[in-house]
Amino acid sequence: MRFDGVAFAREVKDIVTRIPKGKVLSYGDVAWLAGAPNHARQVGKVLAMIGKDSETPCHRVVNASGRCAPHWPAQHQLLHSEGVRFLSSGAVNMALCRWHPEDDLI
Repeated sequence: MRFDGVAFAREVKDIVTRIPKGKVLSYGDVAWLAGAPNHARQVGKVLAMIGKDSETPCHRVVNASGRCAPHWPAQHQLLHSEGVRFLSSGAVNMALCRWHPEDDLI
């Protein structure tokens, strides 16, 4: 099966738009939810194309360790203002703040 980048980008944007305030997903989480679990880097590329100034809450996507993007210092503040909890290391507390979309279906 051929990878459809346009459909993938639409799916990534849709998933990221649904992440509630105070919650985050990793790039890998988004890729998995989009049906392409080995495409975490492509999620980052899609979000970079969407841009930080769009209405899509790109700031709610962090790396697998919960780290914010090093080139985007405002990401930490945006997440903090939404109530995202951070560990003393500066990483998002993924155990508390990772979004589990299946919980929203209950």
